[in-house]
Amino acid sequence: QVQLVESGGGLVQAGGSLRLSCAASGRTFSSYCMGWFRQAPGKEREFVVGISRTGGSSYYANSVNGRFTISRDNAKNTVYMQMNSLKPEDTGVYYCAAENKSPGRLCSVLPESYDYWGQGTQVTVSS
Repeated sequence: QVQLVESGGGLVQAGGSLRLSCAASGRTFSSYCMGWFRQAPGKEREFVVGISRTGGSSYYANSVNGRFTISRDNAKNTVYMQMNSLKPEDTGVYYCAAENKSPGRLCSVLPESYDYWGQGTQVTVSS
């Protein structure tokens, strides 16, 4: 069982930055691909960024590529997402998720592939 707790959301003006953190419980954090998803009102949950078990590979949605950066610290059981140049369309609830993945396998971008989810943190970008 893995429990995930996000933090760092808030209200920011367009062009600003936020850093989200996701702290995981358990001793097998390095066995999981980690991803960030977001959901805007009236829209489906969508993949934002993902990172492999070791942190050696990362994946970005086209809409955030070049603006967001994901990283992880397996010693601290924490994954981070630095969000720069924020836009109003980045507004939504951001969820951290963990996917149990065997070594060498690619991480998924599909929400249904992820095994554990955090409670979400609100990000609001004003224009």
